[in-house]
Amino acid sequence: MLTNVNNTTLYIGVTSNLVQRVWQHKNKFVDSFSSKYKLNKLVYFEVCENIAEAIVREKYLKGKKRIYKLELINNFNNEWKDLYEDII
Repeated sequence: MLTNVNNTTLYIGVTSNLVQRVWQHKNKFVDSFSSKYKLNKLVYFEVCENIAEAIVREKYLKGKKRIYKLELINNFNNEWKDLYEDII
């Protein structure tokens, strides 16, 4: 999950290369929802066994209420620190 500097908007996506994809978001490589709302701070991620599992999980999380997503982030990264440096 990505957010902005104020932690007000969340973005959930799926990728096979997290480091590369976060770099693309940080550098506004693609004109998208994340670039429009300046979402480039990685605050939560999960590792899945395969892309099919990742897509199912992405859809599940996108269907959940914001409070559920906030709880996931707070349990994983309660400081809402940008985790990008930790994954490179």
